[in-house]
Amino acid sequence: MSDLAAFAILRPWWLAALPVIALLALRAAWRSAPLGDWVRAVDPALMALMARRGGVLGGRRQANLVAAITAGLIALALTGPAFERPDTTAFRNLDATVIVLDVSRSVADGGAFKDARQIAQAAAEAAGTRSVAVVVYAGDAYLAIPPTTDRDALGATLFAIDADTVPDRGSHPERGLALARRTLEEAGVIAGDVVLITDGDGIGEAATREAAAIRAKGWALSGLFVPATQRLPEGVPRPDRASLDRLVGTGGGVAADIGAPEAVLGRVGASTAQHLVAGGYGVLAFAEVGRWLILLALLPALLLFRRSA
Repeated sequence: MSDLAAFAILRPWWLAALPVIALLALRAAWRSAPLGDWVRAVDPALMALMARRGGVLGGRRQANLVAAITAGLIALALTGPAFERPDTTAFRNLDATVIVLDVSRSVADGGAFKDARQIAQAAAEAAGTRSVAVVVYAGDAYLAIPPTTDRDALGATLFAIDADTVPDRGSHPERGLALARRTLEEAGVIAGDVVLITDGDGIGEAATREAAAIRAKGWALSGLFVPATQRLPEGVPRPDRASLDRLVGTGGGVAADIGAPEAVLGRVGASTAQHLVAGGYGVLAFAEVGRWLILLALLPALLLFRRSA
């Protein structure tokens, strides 16, 4: 990993304070005379007389600059600059992926079932060394592969899945999503991804509620759309990409076609550190250096307390 890839800003919204500090510093420097507002408040002749007698000590414009530098360093510290810990991979058990594969009749008869299995394998490979589980569903849902890091066993099981794997007819994605959620809960996963591979059939309010529940746990639901590549028999539901897009929007993930899955695979393949930060556990993955910037800000701050001779 390059140094740039290992660097992160944990609280980027504090960057908005930097231009505000710069504007305030410029305004103070522009409006402040060496004596502040005393030049406008005191009669010019009296001010000149006091200056000749040594009774006037000019102000220091530098104080504005010093205050701006101090405030800028504090704002930078609050953004949370951090570097990824070298032992982040030790937390991979806290980060898992569940692939939910639609094996209903509409997918099986659509002509792209083999492609759907291959993209499930690609999603598993994208997860790297993290645990992957596979849920299959049609009229009901079953855990085909519990969380595992054995990619060979996972690939063999995916290859064996067909349209008869689930005996229950119908299409109930909400049951597959519910089983995926329970699988992540039982594994104690902090940063999880659920990848739904489907043609969009059967997505309704129940599936939307499950997607919201997944997102509420700090995980993300992404979707890979399986189009029909051949004419479907009469009575078989048609693919519905719009429903999948809405579901993924609720789940907080990304959607893509199985022919161009890069967006979803990229999300699944993100580092454990990135997943932990997204789940609010950045302290596990990154060592923050903001505290040192706070100490650095003390140096110019000391100049603000310097007494004039």
